[in-house]
Amino acid sequence: MSELVLLLLRIGFLVLLWFFVFGVVYSLRADLFGVKVRKLPAEAAGGAPVAAPAAAKPKASPSPRAGGAARVNSVSKLVITSGPKAGLELPLGTEPMTIGRSSESGLVIRDDYTSSHHARLLLRGDTWAIQDLDSTNGTYLGGKRISGAPVPIDIGDAVKVGATTFELRA
Repeated sequence: MSELVLLLLRIGFLVLLWFFVFGVVYSLRADLFGVKVRKLPAEAAGGAPVAAPAAAKPKASPSPRAGGAARVNSVSKLVITSGPKAGLELPLGTEPMTIGRSSESGLVIRDDYTSSHHARLLLRGDTWAIQDLDSTNGTYLGGKRISGAPVPIDIGDAVKVGATTFELRA
Protein backbone atom coordinates (compact mmCIF):
# COMPACT_ATOMS: atom_id res chain seq x y z
CA MET A 1 0.00 0.00 0.00
CA SER A 2 1.14 3.48 -0.69
CA GLU A 3 1.80 6.04 2.03
CA LEU A 4 -1.15 8.15 0.83
CA VAL A 5 -3.63 5.28 1.34
CA LEU A 6 -2.23 4.59 4.83
CA LEU A 7 -2.46 8.28 5.72
CA LEU A 8 -6.11 8.42 4.53
CA LEU A 9 -6.95 5.26 6.52
CA ARG A 10 -5.39 6.75 9.67
CA ILE A 11 -7.32 10.01 9.26
CA GLY A 12 -10.56 8.10 8.60
CA PHE A 13 -10.00 6.00 11.72
CA LEU A 14 -9.42 9.15 13.83
CA VAL A 15 -12.61 10.74 12.48
CA LEU A 16 -14.62 7.63 13.37
CA LEU A 17 -13.02 7.56 16.82
CA TRP A 18 -14.00 11.21 17.44
CA PHE A 19 -17.61 10.52 16.33
CA PHE A 20 -17.71 7.69 18.86
CA VAL A 21 -16.33 9.95 21.64
CA PHE A 22 -18.87 12.69 20.87
CA GLY A 23 -21.68 10.11 20.83
CA VAL A 24 -20.68 8.86 24.30
CA VAL A 25 -20.45 12.40 25.68
CA TYR A 26 -23.87 13.30 24.23
CA SER A 27 -25.42 10.16 25.73
CA LEU A 28 -23.93 10.89 29.17
CA ARG A 29 -25.12 14.50 29.03
CA ALA A 30 -28.65 13.38 28.12
CA ASP A 31 -28.67 10.91 31.04
CA LEU A 32 -27.40 13.43 33.57
CA PHE A 33 -29.31 16.54 32.54
CA GLY A 34 -32.28 15.21 30.57
CA VAL A 35 -33.40 16.07 27.08
CA LYS A 36 -34.74 19.50 26.13
CA VAL A 37 -38.50 19.54 25.95
CA ARG A 38 -40.06 21.55 23.15
CA LYS A 39 -43.11 23.63 23.97
CA LEU A 40 -46.20 23.06 21.92
CA PRO A 41 -47.34 26.04 19.82
CA ALA A 42 -50.50 26.46 21.95
CA GLU A 43 -48.45 26.67 25.16
CA ALA A 44 -45.93 29.11 23.67
CA ALA A 45 -48.62 31.55 22.50
CA GLY A 46 -51.17 31.41 25.30
CA GLY A 47 -49.21 30.18 28.29
CA ALA A 48 -49.83 26.97 30.18
CA PRO A 49 -53.33 25.49 29.99
CA VAL A 50 -55.55 26.16 32.97
CA ALA A 51 -56.76 23.12 34.93
CA ALA A 52 -60.46 22.71 35.61
CA PRO A 53 -61.50 23.36 39.21
CA ALA A 54 -61.68 20.22 41.36
CA ALA A 55 -65.10 18.89 42.28
CA ALA A 56 -66.11 18.59 45.92
CA LYS A 57 -64.63 15.47 47.47
CA PRO A 58 -66.93 12.90 49.08
CA LYS A 59 -66.59 12.25 52.79
CA ALA A 60 -63.91 9.76 53.85
CA SER A 61 -64.93 6.23 54.77
CA PRO A 62 -64.42 5.34 58.45
CA SER A 63 -61.64 2.70 58.21
CA PRO A 64 -59.77 2.28 54.92
CA ARG A 65 -57.40 -0.37 56.35
CA ALA A 66 -60.27 -2.70 57.23
CA GLY A 67 -61.24 -2.91 53.55
CA GLY A 68 -57.70 -3.49 52.24
CA ALA A 69 -56.09 -0.96 49.92
CA ALA A 70 -56.69 2.78 50.07
CA ARG A 71 -60.05 3.67 48.50
CA VAL A 72 -60.48 6.67 46.19
CA ASN A 73 -63.05 8.41 48.38
CA SER A 74 -60.83 8.12 51.49
CA VAL A 75 -57.56 9.41 49.97
CA SER A 76 -57.14 13.08 49.29
CA LYS A 77 -53.41 13.78 49.43
CA LEU A 78 -49.89 12.45 49.16
CA VAL A 79 -47.62 13.58 52.03
CA ILE A 80 -43.83 13.43 51.89
CA THR A 81 -42.63 12.28 55.31
CA SER A 82 -38.85 12.26 54.82
CA GLY A 83 -36.33 13.45 52.28
CA PRO A 84 -35.48 16.81 50.71
CA LYS A 85 -39.15 17.83 50.34
CA ALA A 86 -40.35 16.57 53.74
CA GLY A 87 -43.70 18.10 54.76
CA LEU A 88 -44.88 18.72 51.19
CA GLU A 89 -48.53 17.74 50.61
CA LEU A 90 -49.86 17.12 47.10
CA PRO A 91 -53.58 16.80 46.37
CA LEU A 92 -54.53 13.66 44.43
CA GLY A 93 -57.04 13.55 41.61
CA THR A 94 -57.93 10.53 39.54
CA GLU A 95 -55.09 10.85 37.01
CA PRO A 96 -51.90 8.76 37.35
CA MET A 97 -48.93 10.61 38.87
CA THR A 98 -45.39 9.88 37.66
CA ILE A 99 -42.62 10.20 40.24
CA GLY A 100 -39.01 10.85 39.24
CA ARG A 101 -36.23 13.30 38.42
CA SER A 102 -37.71 14.36 35.08
CA SER A 103 -39.34 17.79 34.93
CA GLU A 104 -42.29 16.06 33.23
CA SER A 105 -43.09 14.10 36.42
CA GLY A 106 -46.04 15.00 38.64
CA LEU A 107 -43.76 14.71 41.70
CA VAL A 108 -40.20 15.79 40.87
CA ILE A 109 -37.55 14.36 43.22
CA ARG A 110 -34.04 15.58 42.52
CA ASP A 111 -31.62 13.16 44.14
CA ASP A 112 -28.95 10.75 42.95
CA TYR A 113 -30.98 7.65 43.83
CA THR A 114 -34.11 8.50 41.81
CA SER A 115 -34.47 7.60 38.12
CA SER A 116 -35.89 10.04 35.56
CA HIS A 117 -39.15 8.09 35.46
CA HIS A 118 -38.95 6.10 38.69
CA ALA A 119 -42.49 5.10 39.69
CA ARG A 120 -46.14 5.75 38.93
CA LEU A 121 -48.97 6.25 41.42
CA LEU A 122 -52.19 5.21 39.73
CA LEU A 123 -55.82 4.47 40.31
CA ARG A 124 -56.92 0.87 39.65
CA GLY A 125 -60.68 0.61 39.96
CA ASP A 126 -61.34 2.31 43.28
CA THR A 127 -57.94 1.62 44.92
CA TRP A 128 -54.59 3.40 44.67
CA ALA A 129 -51.54 1.44 43.53
CA ILE A 130 -47.82 2.10 43.02
CA GLN A 131 -45.84 0.74 40.07
CA ASP A 132 -42.05 0.72 39.69
CA LEU A 133 -41.04 1.85 36.18
CA ASP A 134 -37.89 -0.32 35.97
CA SER A 135 -35.92 2.10 38.13
CA THR A 136 -32.28 1.48 38.95
CA ASN A 137 -32.57 1.66 42.75
CA GLY A 138 -36.12 0.33 43.07
CA THR A 139 -39.33 1.41 44.75
CA TYR A 140 -40.10 0.14 48.26
CA LEU A 141 -43.55 -0.32 49.81
CA GLY A 142 -43.47 -1.03 53.53
CA GLY A 143 -39.74 -1.86 53.32
CA LYS A 144 -40.18 -4.44 50.53
CA ARG A 145 -38.99 -3.81 46.98
CA ILE A 146 -41.74 -3.89 44.36
CA SER A 147 -41.37 -4.48 40.64
CA GLY A 148 -43.49 -5.04 37.57
CA ALA A 149 -47.24 -4.92 38.12
CA PRO A 150 -48.90 -2.18 40.21
CA VAL A 151 -49.18 -3.01 43.94
CA PRO A 152 -52.16 -1.72 46.02
CA ILE A 153 -51.34 0.83 48.75
CA ASP A 154 -53.01 1.15 52.15
CA ILE A 155 -53.39 4.58 53.76
CA GLY A 156 -50.32 5.26 55.89
CA ASP A 157 -48.04 2.72 54.14
CA ALA A 158 -44.53 4.10 53.65
CA VAL A 159 -43.45 4.25 50.00
CA LYS A 160 -39.74 4.95 49.42
CA VAL A 161 -38.45 6.35 46.14
CA GLY A 162 -34.74 7.17 46.22
CA ALA A 163 -34.09 9.11 49.44
CA THR A 164 -37.71 10.27 49.73
CA THR A 165 -40.47 8.56 51.71
CA PHE A 166 -44.16 9.42 51.28
CA GLU A 167 -47.59 8.07 52.19
CA LEU A 168 -51.23 8.49 51.25
CA ARG A 169 -53.48 10.25 53.75
CA ALA A 170 -57.17 11.06 54.01
